[in-house]
Amino acid sequence: MKGALRKTLLGGLLFMLLCSILIVSWLVLANRNPDLDQPATVVIDVRQQLAQGAYLARIGNCMSCHTARGGASYAGGRAVPTPFGNVYASNLTPDKDTGLGHWSSDDFWRAMHDGKSRDGRLLYPAFPYPNYTRVSRADSDAIFAYLQTLPAVKQENRAPELRAPYDNRLLLYAWRALYFRAGTFVADDTQSFAWNRGAYLTQGLGHCSACHSPRDRWGGIDGKAELAGGMISSLNWYAPPLNGSANSLGKWHDTEIVAFLKAGLTAERSATGPMAEVIATSLQYVSHDDVQAMATYLSALPPSDKGPVPIDDNLRREEKQAIIASGARLYEQHCVNCHQAAGQGVASVYPALAGSYAVTAAIAANPIRLVLHGGFGASTTGNPRPYGMPPFGHVMTDNEIAAVVTYIRNAWGNQASAVSARDVNQYRSQEGL
Repeated sequence: MKGALRKTLLGGLLFMLLCSILIVSWLVLANRNPDLDQPATVVIDVRQQLAQGAYLARIGNCMSCHTARGGASYAGGRAVPTPFGNVYASNLTPDKDTGLGHWSSDDFWRAMHDGKSRDGRLLYPAFPYPNYTRVSRADSDAIFAYLQTLPAVKQENRAPELRAPYDNRLLLYAWRALYFRAGTFVADDTQSFAWNRGAYLTQGLGHCSACHSPRDRWGGIDGKAELAGGMISSLNWYAPPLNGSANSLGKWHDTEIVAFLKAGLTAERSATGPMAEVIATSLQYVSHDDVQAMATYLSALPPSDKGPVPIDDNLRREEKQAIIASGARLYEQHCVNCHQAAGQGVASVYPALAGSYAVTAAIAANPIRLVLHGGFGASTTGNPRPYGMPPFGHVMTDNEIAAVVTYIRNAWGNQASAVSARDVNQYRSQEGL
């Protein structure tokens, strides 16, 4: 009897040991990055490299994230909210004690390409290294060279404020094994130069998929769902799909995409929320050729069925019609002067609501937030004084806002689910951007 028990215990221990070895082997192999030994770029024209680095930093929107409100540029300290807590952007100035003063281009390349700090610590993916890994060594070196020319600012980096167990960095090994695939961008020889350039910028420094993709409960992105649209849960804005879905960019002409990305405005559309900030601080400074390349790539993407599923509001036809009728009266009272009786808006001034995916998306967060809190478009060279949307949260109840949003989602040929007062209430205290 004792011998049988001993054999059972020994067998169990051996099984656990084998499982442990397999798990450790999986983590080690999954976190292995064979590209880190790429040599630093041989620089012939330093001035040209610095100019290129400054330009690429703009495309990556580095200053926006790494500058606290009212703080020194690139000195870090801005909170990057995540569903697991706040991660604070680091100091990118060349200060030797708190910044990148002791870093080398190899250290910076490892952070960009492999998501590891100079001391080997794993970086949280609030820093979008799952996208930046696709950036070339030459471009990484150019950005680092530019950052080294900035004024050194002594500002201590702030530790992340994450709830347990997400504050344990060791768990990042498992996260990376599941969701991170290192590797620089590889051009597709069957596509044009413009398509490849657009793919490189969109997938890499532009890190568009970081917002415009659905994430699972662990913050990971299904590779098949990239750019299929998703809720930016930490900001409570919905980032629409950027693929060829019929309700998204599939209806846009390349010239409209370019105008939107450069000026934040087309005849029928206006950027707002987080996208307005991205356009104001980054995309408006990107060259026309590069924005055109991004438009070429995005407009060629096939549609995806991985986006949010339309919601059935479970209302009887009579109930929904009553809400729509109430909303129509509110629209006539508050909205018609700008957005017009047929929802067509005013070209290049007030966006159209008729036929707008921003209005009819399965997730109605954006129109609800805009009616509640208002908002401004991006201030750009092409649109220096954008018209704003006034807030109505102080003059309308949750039921009234639900009614008017339901109306615009179902008027003029629009078709979408109704919005409830409960939907409105969850955003009432969340102004965000």
